[in-house]
Amino acid sequence: MTLTTILILIISFFASLVRSTLGFGESLIAVPLFLLLLPLEVAVPLSVMLSIVIALVIVIQDHTKIHFQSAKWLVLYALPGIPLGLLILIYGNESFVKIALGLLIILYSLYSLFNKKIKIQGQENNRLWLFICGFLSGIFGGAYGLNGPPLVVYGNLKNWTAKHFRATLQAYFLPASFLGAIGYYAKGLITTEVNYYFLLSLTTTIPAIFLGRYLNHKLNDNSFFKYVYWSLIGIGLILILNSLK
Repeated sequence: MTLTTILILIISFFASLVRSTLGFGESLIAVPLFLLLLPLEVAVPLSVMLSIVIALVIVIQDHTKIHFQSAKWLVLYALPGIPLGLLILIYGNESFVKIALGLLIILYSLYSLFNKKIKIQGQENNRLWLFICGFLSGIFGGAYGLNGPPLVVYGNLKNWTAKHFRATLQAYFLPASFLGAIGYYAKGLITTEVNYYFLLSLTTTIPAIFLGRYLNHKLNDNSFFKYVYWSLIGIGLILILNSLK
Protein backbone atom coordinates (compact mmCIF):
# COMPACT_ATOMS: atom_id res chain seq x y z
CA MET A 1 0.00 0.00 0.00
CA THR A 2 1.51 3.33 -1.10
CA LEU A 3 1.80 6.48 1.01
CA THR A 4 -0.73 8.18 -1.26
CA THR A 5 -3.27 5.44 -0.61
CA ILE A 6 -2.74 5.60 3.15
CA LEU A 7 -3.19 9.39 3.16
CA ILE A 8 -6.38 9.13 1.09
CA LEU A 9 -7.77 6.64 3.61
CA ILE A 10 -6.91 8.98 6.51
CA ILE A 11 -8.47 11.99 4.76
CA SER A 12 -11.63 10.00 3.96
CA PHE A 13 -11.95 8.92 7.58
CA PHE A 14 -11.48 12.39 9.07
CA ALA A 15 -13.76 14.15 6.55
CA SER A 16 -16.48 11.52 6.96
CA LEU A 17 -16.23 11.74 10.74
CA VAL A 18 -16.81 15.51 10.64
CA ARG A 19 -19.76 15.10 8.26
CA SER A 20 -21.36 12.34 10.31
CA THR A 21 -20.87 14.20 13.60
CA LEU A 22 -21.98 17.69 12.55
CA GLY A 23 -24.06 16.90 9.46
CA PHE A 24 -21.99 18.85 6.92
CA GLY A 25 -18.48 20.05 6.06
CA GLU A 26 -16.69 17.00 4.70
CA SER A 27 -16.13 18.42 1.20
CA LEU A 28 -14.30 21.44 2.64
CA ILE A 29 -11.89 19.04 4.30
CA ALA A 30 -11.71 16.28 1.71
CA VAL A 31 -11.41 18.20 -1.56
CA PRO A 32 -8.49 20.52 -0.64
CA LEU A 33 -6.57 17.61 0.92
CA PHE A 34 -7.37 15.21 -1.93
CA LEU A 35 -6.03 17.83 -4.35
CA LEU A 36 -2.61 17.52 -2.71
CA LEU A 37 -2.56 13.90 -3.85
CA LEU A 38 -4.95 13.58 -6.80
CA PRO A 39 -5.88 15.59 -9.92
CA LEU A 40 -8.99 17.78 -9.76
CA GLU A 41 -10.99 15.49 -12.07
CA VAL A 42 -10.46 12.63 -9.59
CA ALA A 43 -10.67 14.50 -6.26
CA VAL A 44 -14.03 16.21 -6.79
CA PRO A 45 -16.02 13.20 -8.12
CA LEU A 46 -14.48 11.06 -5.35
CA SER A 47 -15.69 13.51 -2.71
CA VAL A 48 -19.20 13.59 -4.20
CA MET A 49 -19.44 9.79 -4.34
CA LEU A 50 -18.37 9.53 -0.70
CA SER A 51 -20.97 12.19 0.15
CA ILE A 52 -23.68 9.97 -1.35
CA VAL A 53 -22.62 7.02 0.80
CA ILE A 54 -22.47 9.10 3.98
CA ALA A 55 -25.90 10.63 3.35
CA LEU A 56 -27.47 7.29 2.40
CA VAL A 57 -26.18 5.47 5.49
CA ILE A 58 -27.33 8.29 7.81
CA VAL A 59 -30.76 8.47 6.17
CA ILE A 60 -31.15 4.71 6.67
CA GLN A 61 -29.85 4.93 10.25
CA ASP A 62 -31.96 7.84 11.41
CA HIS A 63 -34.85 8.22 8.96
CA THR A 64 -37.27 8.66 11.88
CA LYS A 65 -35.45 11.85 12.88
CA ILE A 66 -35.66 13.52 9.45
CA HIS A 67 -37.94 16.52 8.95
CA PHE A 68 -38.89 15.40 5.45
CA GLN A 69 -41.08 18.41 4.68
CA SER A 70 -38.27 20.81 5.52
CA ALA A 71 -35.75 18.77 3.52
CA LYS A 72 -38.10 18.66 0.52
CA TRP A 73 -38.65 22.41 0.41
CA LEU A 74 -35.01 23.20 1.04
CA VAL A 75 -34.06 21.09 -1.98
CA LEU A 76 -36.76 22.61 -4.19
CA TYR A 77 -35.90 26.18 -3.21
CA ALA A 78 -32.20 25.49 -3.74
CA LEU A 79 -32.71 24.58 -7.40
CA PRO A 80 -33.27 28.14 -8.74
CA GLY A 81 -30.31 29.34 -6.69
CA ILE A 82 -27.81 26.94 -8.27
CA PRO A 83 -27.67 28.67 -11.71
CA LEU A 84 -27.13 32.02 -9.99
CA GLY A 85 -24.29 30.48 -7.99
CA LEU A 86 -22.75 29.13 -11.20
CA LEU A 87 -22.93 32.62 -12.76
CA ILE A 88 -21.10 34.01 -9.71
CA LEU A 89 -18.49 31.27 -10.09
CA ILE A 90 -18.00 31.97 -13.80
CA TYR A 91 -18.22 35.75 -13.94
CA GLY A 92 -17.56 36.94 -10.39
CA ASN A 93 -14.18 37.96 -9.01
CA GLU A 94 -13.15 34.77 -7.20
CA SER A 95 -11.05 36.44 -4.49
CA PHE A 96 -13.68 39.08 -3.75
CA VAL A 97 -16.52 36.57 -3.59
CA LYS A 98 -14.58 34.21 -1.30
CA ILE A 99 -13.59 37.02 1.06
CA ALA A 100 -17.14 38.40 1.15
CA LEU A 101 -18.63 34.95 1.72
CA GLY A 102 -16.05 34.11 4.38
CA LEU A 103 -16.71 37.36 6.25
CA LEU A 104 -20.48 36.84 6.02
CA ILE A 105 -20.21 33.33 7.47
CA ILE A 106 -17.87 34.48 10.27
CA LEU A 107 -19.97 37.52 11.23
CA TYR A 108 -23.23 35.57 11.30
CA SER A 109 -21.62 32.76 13.30
CA LEU A 110 -20.23 35.20 15.87
CA TYR A 111 -23.62 36.92 16.10
CA SER A 112 -25.36 33.58 16.66
CA LEU A 113 -22.81 32.49 19.26
CA PHE A 114 -22.92 35.62 21.41
CA ASN A 115 -26.43 36.99 20.94
CA LYS A 116 -29.93 35.75 21.70
CA LYS A 117 -31.12 33.70 18.76
CA ILE A 118 -34.42 34.19 16.97
CA LYS A 119 -36.66 31.13 16.74
CA ILE A 120 -39.32 30.70 14.08
CA GLN A 121 -42.75 29.26 14.64
CA GLY A 122 -45.74 28.79 12.37
CA GLN A 123 -46.11 27.59 8.80
CA GLU A 124 -46.05 31.02 7.12
CA ASN A 125 -42.75 32.09 8.71
CA ASN A 126 -41.46 28.58 8.23
CA ARG A 127 -42.06 28.72 4.45
CA LEU A 128 -40.41 32.16 4.17
CA TRP A 129 -37.28 30.99 5.95
CA LEU A 130 -37.30 27.74 3.97
CA PHE A 131 -37.17 29.81 0.79
CA ILE A 132 -34.46 32.17 2.06
CA CYS A 133 -32.20 29.43 3.40
CA GLY A 134 -32.90 26.97 0.57
CA PHE A 135 -32.29 29.59 -2.14
CA LEU A 136 -29.07 30.78 -0.49
CA SER A 137 -27.87 27.19 -0.11
CA GLY A 138 -28.36 26.77 -3.87
CA ILE A 139 -26.37 29.95 -4.58
CA PHE A 140 -23.56 29.04 -2.17
CA GLY A 141 -23.53 25.46 -3.44
CA GLY A 142 -23.51 26.45 -7.10
CA ALA A 143 -20.68 28.91 -6.54
CA TYR A 144 -18.33 27.03 -4.21
CA GLY A 145 -20.04 23.88 -2.95
CA LEU A 146 -20.94 25.59 0.34
CA ASN A 147 -24.54 24.41 0.74
CA GLY A 148 -24.12 23.98 4.49
CA PRO A 149 -24.12 27.45 6.12
CA PRO A 150 -27.68 28.52 5.12
CA LEU A 151 -28.96 25.09 6.20
CA VAL A 152 -27.29 25.59 9.58
CA VAL A 153 -29.14 28.90 9.92
CA TYR A 154 -32.50 27.23 9.25
CA GLY A 155 -31.86 24.32 11.60
CA ASN A 156 -30.85 26.71 14.36
CA LEU A 157 -33.90 28.94 13.82
CA LYS A 158 -36.13 25.88 14.05
CA ASN A 159 -34.32 24.74 17.20
CA TRP A 160 -33.61 21.28 15.84
CA THR A 161 -31.81 18.82 18.09
CA ALA A 162 -28.35 17.56 17.10
CA LYS A 163 -29.89 14.26 15.96
CA HIS A 164 -32.64 15.89 13.85
CA PHE A 165 -30.19 18.38 12.35
CA ARG A 166 -27.72 15.69 11.29
CA ALA A 167 -30.43 13.46 9.81
CA THR A 168 -32.42 16.17 8.02
CA LEU A 169 -29.37 17.65 6.30
CA GLN A 170 -28.59 14.25 4.81
CA ALA A 171 -32.07 14.13 3.25
CA TYR A 172 -31.03 17.37 1.53
CA PHE A 173 -27.50 16.29 0.58
CA LEU A 174 -28.46 12.84 -0.73
CA PRO A 175 -30.40 14.00 -3.83
CA ALA A 176 -28.03 16.96 -4.34
CA SER A 177 -24.94 14.73 -4.33
CA PHE A 178 -26.67 12.09 -6.45
CA LEU A 179 -27.50 14.66 -9.13
CA GLY A 180 -23.91 15.88 -9.01
CA ALA A 181 -22.60 12.34 -9.51
CA ILE A 182 -24.92 11.85 -12.50
CA GLY A 183 -23.47 15.01 -14.02
CA TYR A 184 -19.90 13.79 -13.50
CA TYR A 185 -20.80 10.41 -15.00
CA ALA A 186 -22.34 12.10 -18.05
CA LYS A 187 -19.11 14.06 -18.51
CA GLY A 188 -17.03 10.89 -18.26
CA LEU A 189 -15.43 11.86 -14.95
CA ILE A 190 -16.45 8.70 -13.07
CA THR A 191 -13.40 6.77 -14.24
CA THR A 192 -11.75 3.52 -13.18
CA GLU A 193 -9.32 5.52 -11.04
CA VAL A 194 -12.17 7.31 -9.26
CA ASN A 195 -13.98 4.04 -8.64
CA TYR A 196 -10.78 2.46 -7.32
CA TYR A 197 -10.19 5.19 -4.75
CA PHE A 198 -13.91 5.29 -3.92
CA LEU A 199 -14.11 1.58 -3.09
CA LEU A 200 -10.84 1.82 -1.16
CA SER A 201 -12.04 4.83 0.83
CA LEU A 202 -15.17 2.99 1.96
CA THR A 203 -12.97 0.95 4.32
CA THR A 204 -12.42 4.06 6.46
CA THR A 205 -15.54 6.05 5.54
CA ILE A 206 -18.04 3.47 6.82
CA PRO A 207 -16.50 3.17 10.31
CA ALA A 208 -16.25 6.98 10.48
CA ILE A 209 -20.00 7.31 9.79
CA PHE A 210 -20.87 5.06 12.73
CA LEU A 211 -18.36 6.75 15.03
CA GLY A 212 -19.75 10.14 13.97
CA ARG A 213 -23.28 9.01 14.81
CA TYR A 214 -22.11 8.00 18.27
CA LEU A 215 -20.42 11.37 18.82
CA ASN A 216 -23.46 13.26 17.48
CA HIS A 217 -25.79 11.46 19.88
CA LYS A 218 -23.46 12.25 22.77
CA LEU A 219 -23.49 15.99 22.06
CA ASN A 220 -25.67 18.13 24.28
CA ASP A 221 -28.43 19.68 22.16
CA ASN A 222 -27.96 23.08 23.81
CA SER A 223 -24.27 23.22 22.91
CA PHE A 224 -24.47 21.45 19.53
CA PHE A 225 -24.87 24.62 17.48
CA LYS A 226 -21.94 26.19 19.30
CA TYR A 227 -19.73 23.47 17.83
CA VAL A 228 -21.38 23.96 14.45
CA TYR A 229 -20.86 27.73 14.42
CA TRP A 230 -17.24 27.44 15.51
CA SER A 231 -16.83 25.03 12.58
CA LEU A 232 -18.38 27.62 10.27
CA ILE A 233 -15.95 30.25 11.55
CA GLY A 234 -13.15 27.87 10.59
CA ILE A 235 -14.69 27.46 7.13
CA GLY A 236 -14.93 31.24 6.74
CA LEU A 237 -11.27 31.65 7.67
CA ILE A 238 -10.26 28.94 5.19
CA LEU A 239 -12.18 30.75 2.42
CA ILE A 240 -10.50 34.07 3.21
CA LEU A 241 -7.00 32.61 3.48
CA ASN A 242 -7.54 30.61 0.28
CA SER A 243 -8.49 33.79 -1.58
CA LEU A 244 -5.28 35.53 -0.46
CA LYS A 245 -2.98 32.97 -2.06
